[in-house]
Amino acid sequence: MTDRRLSPPTPAPPGGTGPPVPPRQPVPVLWLALLATPVALGGNAPVLILARLGGSLGVPVASATWLVTVFAWAMTVGTPLFTGLIRHQGPRTGLAAGAAAVGCGTALVVLAPSLPVLLGGRALQGAGGAGLAAVAMNLAGSPRRMGVLTAGFGICAACGPLLGARLAWAGSWRAALALSALSLLAFAAVRRRLPPRHPSTGAASFDAMGAVFVAALATALSLLPIVPSVAAAGALATAVCLALHVRRRPDGFVPAALLASPAFIGSALAACAVSTSYFAQLYSLPRLLEQRTGWSTDAIGTGQLAAMLTGSALAWLLAAGAGRMGTRRAMVVLAVLAPLTAALAVSAPLLLLSAAAAILAATGGNALLSVSAAGSASAGHRPAAIGLCVLCYQLGGALGPALATLLVLG
Repeated sequence: MTDRRLSPPTPAPPGGTGPPVPPRQPVPVLWLALLATPVALGGNAPVLILARLGGSLGVPVASATWLVTVFAWAMTVGTPLFTGLIRHQGPRTGLAAGAAAVGCGTALVVLAPSLPVLLGGRALQGAGGAGLAAVAMNLAGSPRRMGVLTAGFGICAACGPLLGARLAWAGSWRAALALSALSLLAFAAVRRRLPPRHPSTGAASFDAMGAVFVAALATALSLLPIVPSVAAAGALATAVCLALHVRRRPDGFVPAALLASPAFIGSALAACAVSTSYFAQLYSLPRLLEQRTGWSTDAIGTGQLAAMLTGSALAWLLAAGAGRMGTRRAMVVLAVLAPLTAALAVSAPLLLLSAAAAILAATGGNALLSVSAAGSASAGHRPAAIGLCVLCYQLGGALGPALATLLVLG
């Protein structure tokens, strides 16, 4: 894979046809990072406070874990839906919708009197954060700028558990769950650099049925570790319906050209693998360290932070160098070795090394795989390629915690 720019921003005009619409001026990458990455803070903030959350809400830890699973599920489903919105209505509309969802979700989280309302707020936060991340990644335009975003995701993911714990101990766990609202600080700066939305002129209508099938498939796959037989049957039935729909609408929500591209399929599957490994590690590591080392919560949070920051820094260097296609295979190997090391290790250094390897694979892989997926698509299909590849990555965010709960936390 060469370090070529992808003509930022990648979104095509409404309908996904014709040349991309350039922004008034390139959006500085640090504003894009602020827009996209706080969702990782909010998503990982509950890692070290699940027991406290459960006690406060009067539910067991396994039930409190749904606050993580629902957030990840909403990001998984929200990613392709917001990508479709960006493709048809432009990044300005996607930005506004994502910010509205994050704002409303945070208000619910702060005021929620019960677990069901809290879950609804977390779902809105996750979906809105996915939308803001999709806008930022579509505006990134090059492996180097994409690397800044994914390294930012990794750093925020690393800081999220310890920061969430600190906020919960100093004040309220609700403040920890509201961290994703920090992305709203970048809203005005990004919005004024985007072109106005152009009305659709003879473009294909939005493929609502395709969006429904993708959302249903993502939901079924997210539930595989929890209700395997029901989820597998639902996923198979939905996949068949989606395949038939793609044959009817080859340029719809899921472009047929992408499904025929080995480069895209390989990138998407690898993204899911590295992400599942990382999120399973993230949520199981504190319990493993507690069981096998006797460390305090402070020591666990600090050690996990150091390991994940190291992995994120190495991932940024990897993405900045726009690695070769062989790097993708290396990321998958790391993603497999990391959980195996964690399962067998009895010492803290080896457990933390496995965490660093997992985040290196996930963060570095996300940047390289997203750019690879976009590079394999035509200009009009690039938003869909990025969105579907990120969907596969976010799917790991739902599968990983569920697997951790099943194998370690349950």
